[in-house]
Amino acid sequence: MKANRSENFVNSLDMLSFDNSFVRELPADPDTRNRVRQVSQACYSLVQPTPVARPQTVAYAREVAELLGLSSADCETEQFAQVFAGNQLLPGMEPFAMCYGGHQFGNWAGQLGDGRAINLGEVVNDRSQRWMLQLKGAGPTPYSRRGDGLAVLRSSVREFLCSEAMHHLGVPTTRALSLVLTGEQVTRDMFYDGHPKLEPGAIVCRVAPSFIRFGSFQVHGWRNEIDLLRQLVNYCIRTDFPHLGEPSTEVYLQWFAEICRTTAELMVHWMRVGFVHGVMNTDNMSILGQTIDYGPYGWLEDYDPRWTPNTTDAQGRRYSFGQQPQIALWNLAQLANAIYPLIEQTEPLQQSLQLYGDVYQHDWRQMMARKLGFEQFDPASDEELVKELEQVLMLVETDMTIFYRQLAALDADADAADEVLIEPLHEAYYQPEQLTRESRGRIGRWLRNYLARVRQDGLPDLERAARMNAVNPKYVLRNYLAQLAIDKSETGDHSLVNELLEVLRRPYTEQTGKEQYADKRPEWARDRAGCSMLSCSS
Repeated sequence: MKANRSENFVNSLDMLSFDNSFVRELPADPDTRNRVRQVSQACYSLVQPTPVARPQTVAYAREVAELLGLSSADCETEQFAQVFAGNQLLPGMEPFAMCYGGHQFGNWAGQLGDGRAINLGEVVNDRSQRWMLQLKGAGPTPYSRRGDGLAVLRSSVREFLCSEAMHHLGVPTTRALSLVLTGEQVTRDMFYDGHPKLEPGAIVCRVAPSFIRFGSFQVHGWRNEIDLLRQLVNYCIRTDFPHLGEPSTEVYLQWFAEICRTTAELMVHWMRVGFVHGVMNTDNMSILGQTIDYGPYGWLEDYDPRWTPNTTDAQGRRYSFGQQPQIALWNLAQLANAIYPLIEQTEPLQQSLQLYGDVYQHDWRQMMARKLGFEQFDPASDEELVKELEQVLMLVETDMTIFYRQLAALDADADAADEVLIEPLHEAYYQPEQLTRESRGRIGRWLRNYLARVRQDGLPDLERAARMNAVNPKYVLRNYLAQLAIDKSETGDHSLVNELLEVLRRPYTEQTGKEQYADKRPEWARDRAGCSMLSCSS
């Protein structure tokens, strides 16, 4: 895409201000050869992106560009495509790949690191905000293990759209600036079945204040690099948590407590919108309490707490929807173990883990009250009401997102037969013919109890609906929608990627002419690859 530019146009890309504190203040891998290896006594390795043949900008997020001080005109230049495909470095960029480890599916995996991500540098904008720019799919690094460091259009569309969808849903997340085609083909075995094929290559530019993960600290603890562990923690506190003060044992404890709190808040957001991450390994947990690394994610459509979008997790379901809060706590415990040598006190770390549980329970209750349109969560009545709701949602295949939007439209004074009460919810049922007499009766009883509870607060229906619709989205990035955009984009038509990006900017708002993007999953998508479960293949 190229904009018409006047002779006076000045590309703001050339004026970006870089202050690369991570590279400046932390130790680098002394080996500058780009070969796969174990990297010790270092937080990163310097590495250059791999040049690509024909960069083409598919889409960009104007809000993220504005954070960096870039205009839409800047994003529609050839230089933009070249920079964010990794072909051109701007003055001040110092590319590197980060070293970290992690637990994967509950097992320690050793060194992992940025295997297909290359950080370009830290932009400081005119509001003194620091934003790390990171290319995903820009070529191999010393941490690529058996991978090629590349990414394909399929996974890149999903990451680009979901990063921005989550932000507009109000969920803490890394952002995505751009989606760029490389003009090259990448070999991928999507189903791990021995039948690889060529797919179009692509690169996403991810943007966040920091990409430091739980695993960033774990790898140094595992190697007994205690001085380096302390150096990284001190850097993280001074850069990303300056409000805590100068690093000390007491500040380390405050820092860990804040990570526990923000992680709990993040889990509540995921549960609110029905998001399932799919790969909650410790290397995929942001130290800032943000959603990071969009792989085989999905939105809960049929309400099933045991659903996971990850084919690798299909048997154990470790990372299923209902398990996410508990897994986050387990991951925090691994972080506590990693930083223990700096503190050497068990009790305060355990207190922070308890804080996670307290914050999660409190915020989850308040979140459920908002989803249901209550003034406050009343444990005496609402605990049982919510428990029964979870059972009601599983009586037949029920779309979670649509159910809550339709619930907001009910008349609080309705007093009718079960069939009439349930009728507005029919849109949420994938197979309404499976509603038995018994299930209709149970749903009807729950609706009567719910409406009675609503009447206790005395809110007018319109006010209650507005409150509910402000936290229950109408539009989410359903897997089948992402797949339709991918299918179209692979033919060279990127219009649906950009249309979905626009719709997902206003997920809580009724959008005339866009109602089809709020429809439940069509039957053809029930078991189609990319529309239900996905692999980690990228």
